[in-house]
Amino acid sequence: MTASVLEVAGLSKRYGETVALDGAAINFQAGSIHAVLGENGSGKSTLVKILSGIVAPSGGSVRLGGVAVTDFRPVAMQALGIGTVFQEVLIAPDRSVADNVLLGIDGLFTRRVPRAGRAALAASLLARVTRTPMEVSANAGALALAQRQLVVLARALAKQPRVLILDEVTAALDYGDRDAVFAFMRAFAAGGGLILFITHRIDEVTALADRVTVLRSGRVVRTFARGEVDVPGLLALMAPATLDALADAA
Repeated sequence: MTASVLEVAGLSKRYGETVALDGAAINFQAGSIHAVLGENGSGKSTLVKILSGIVAPSGGSVRLGGVAVTDFRPVAMQALGIGTVFQEVLIAPDRSVADNVLLGIDGLFTRRVPRAGRAALAASLLARVTRTPMEVSANAGALALAQRQLVVLARALAKQPRVLILDEVTAALDYGDRDAVFAFMRAFAAGGGLILFITHRIDEVTALADRVTVLRSGRVVRTFARGEVDVPGLLALMAPATLDALADAA
């Protein structure tokens, strides 16, 4: 059995009386694409925020490579090898595409990548995730939303993560670039990396995911390997009341 590279146990997050995540326990295996499914309010976003260092958990534990995580800040999680591409696309609109791809990899006083090599590196990172030609010297603010999403994805790769969290990254992409991102995801996992894939598209889950975790009302309903549950079964796990209502109306 493949070793777990990331483990959460009893993971909880409360906002006053509101329980956003309730005792989640999931083992994420290296060399795999692990999809997380759930309706709005299921706890997906809270899980992403904890693993990205945006918020600290109220209880439970996170272990990365067998080591307990104690510092829940974005810079600390990035240093541990976790990269996140959020659904909200954030770029520096007045800077070039290359500058946006390489944003955050330089030190305070030193350049990790020499100026002469920055354009080539940015272009090579973009080529891993898109089929759409993109001029790296162009102003990023002039890009369409889909291209901006690809720039943000390439930026995450620049930091060479071992765990990559993708939060609805395909929503704005056309079919060509979506297929390019799918090919990248498969290659990343084949190379031993872990991808946490947050999506609401069942077809993407059935096509890509090696393992699937369904969340509902902040709790883990079930984790299983691809093929163990069919599409109606997935829908029933995500929202049984909705599925029952559709059946009654049929």
